[in-house]
Amino acid sequence: MEVIQRNPLYLVGLVFFAWYPIYSSALWVFSSVVFFFRRERGAAEHLPVSGDFTPRATILIAAYNEAKHIERTIEGCLNVDYPNYEIVVVNDGSADSTLKKIEPYAAAGKIRLVNKPLNEGKAMALNDAIPVTNGEIVLIIDADAVPDRRILKTIIPHFQSPRVGAVTGNPRVKNRRSFLSKLQAIEFASIVSLQRRGARVWGKMLTMSGVVGAFHRNALIDAGMFSPQMATEDIDLTWKLQLEHYEIRYEPKAIVWMRVPVSLIGLWRQRTRWARGLAQVLRRHGKEACTWKSRRLWPVIVESYLSILWAYSFVIFTALWAVSYAVGYPPIGASPIPNYWGMLIGTMCLLQLLVGVLLDRRYDQQLPWYYIVAVVYPIIYWMLMALVTFVSTPGGMMKSSNGAAPVRWKPVRETG
Repeated sequence: MEVIQRNPLYLVGLVFFAWYPIYSSALWVFSSVVFFFRRERGAAEHLPVSGDFTPRATILIAAYNEAKHIERTIEGCLNVDYPNYEIVVVNDGSADSTLKKIEPYAAAGKIRLVNKPLNEGKAMALNDAIPVTNGEIVLIIDADAVPDRRILKTIIPHFQSPRVGAVTGNPRVKNRRSFLSKLQAIEFASIVSLQRRGARVWGKMLTMSGVVGAFHRNALIDAGMFSPQMATEDIDLTWKLQLEHYEIRYEPKAIVWMRVPVSLIGLWRQRTRWARGLAQVLRRHGKEACTWKSRRLWPVIVESYLSILWAYSFVIFTALWAVSYAVGYPPIGASPIPNYWGMLIGTMCLLQLLVGVLLDRRYDQQLPWYYIVAVVYPIIYWMLMALVTFVSTPGGMMKSSNGAAPVRWKPVRETG
């Protein structure tokens, strides 16, 4: 143990382990505040839609076994305030009563239905439906999410710029009855939303939201649409669009209310898929993204690898320190009671969470009430997410997705 902990590599790793979360949090906080002052502060309730720019839009929903939620989602879409749009719902071989819930809306002419008798996964369902849509702008939302009625009025104006290929929205957690879902409400404000603000300042984005994202139809076709073999089709499409040099924007006023896992098992399954999907994207697109032509993606690549490296250092150092204490040799750089560095890292994390809550409270007025649960985020949630990355990344990095079977639906969002 003494040989390991006196090794220069151990000390370098210890410095990285201590400083990376502090540096990254400071960077995200600073860049998100810049975004707020440049693009959010004093903004109107919604961006005005120019009288001569109301392109035809399609709200596209892919559903698999969503009988509990699909009616609420369709009703929310029908309530959207925009003069020129259609709703297309894809039933991807649902085994429950999803199709029966959709059919009355189609019979009444309120929506258009694409019924697939064979379940082939979300990416294939979307790819099969996109060719029959009529919208120049395609807004894709999940089948258990409910959009704000002004969502198209906040998203559509971005597409007046010909460089914009996609706009990602702001998903808010609806089912907040469990402690775990309250933590996720804080996470989506203080981690996901904060990082997308920062990424917009950088100019490139790691991923659009799979729950809500709008695409220019031509951009979707240029990028080859969705990749059925990828665990996370949203991350993959985000990178493909940017490699085609389309601009992706974040619109915090484009709100949808979504459901998240309320059990630890559901959350674990969801996050292992996310981690594996990121690793697959780095393997598939990393070489092309490292070219000089795609140099604006370099910060995204570096940050992705550093975050994975930090997760590995977290797990390895924790295991090493546990063994050190077990054999009676107090390790260097660890204490069972949070010391200076532990308190500094925890404080910086809580500051980041606070900034995210303050920035998003205008869209979610109940959000500040959940900040009290944020105190456990750097203690428990970090450990869980680091372990997820540690377990899931090798499979995505080492196994090629080329020629693989399409990824099927794996719903994990229990209603609670």
